[in-house]
Amino acid sequence: MIDQLTDIPVAQGAAFVVWLILFLDLIMLGILIRESLTAEAAVAISLLNPLQVFRTAAMMLFDAQLVLLGPTAFIILDAFGYAGYLAWALVYPFLIGILCASVGYFLFHRSDLP
Repeated sequence: MIDQLTDIPVAQGAAFVVWLILFLDLIMLGILIRESLTAEAAVAISLLNPLQVFRTAAMMLFDAQLVLLGPTAFIILDAFGYAGYLAWALVYPFLIGILCASVGYFLFHRSDLP
């Protein structure tokens, strides 16, 4: 029974990673096709996801022109510039993390959690 309980968090984590990697891009493509969004709007929505911001910034560190992203790179670089996007990629996920940690602390600081 204990072995089964330790496998649950691993399975949930793996499912979450698969969902983030595979389905997020499919959802964005579906929205783009269905609603006829402009490319700029689709990129703006995707850059609200901290994981996507980090992934794109990591690509930018190895390829400053973001050739891997194709035409999307022009939208990102025109809107932010190289230094601006790297600053966004550092500050935005940090602020989201601080916000989530603060909310979690204030919700659970009086409970009997270890």
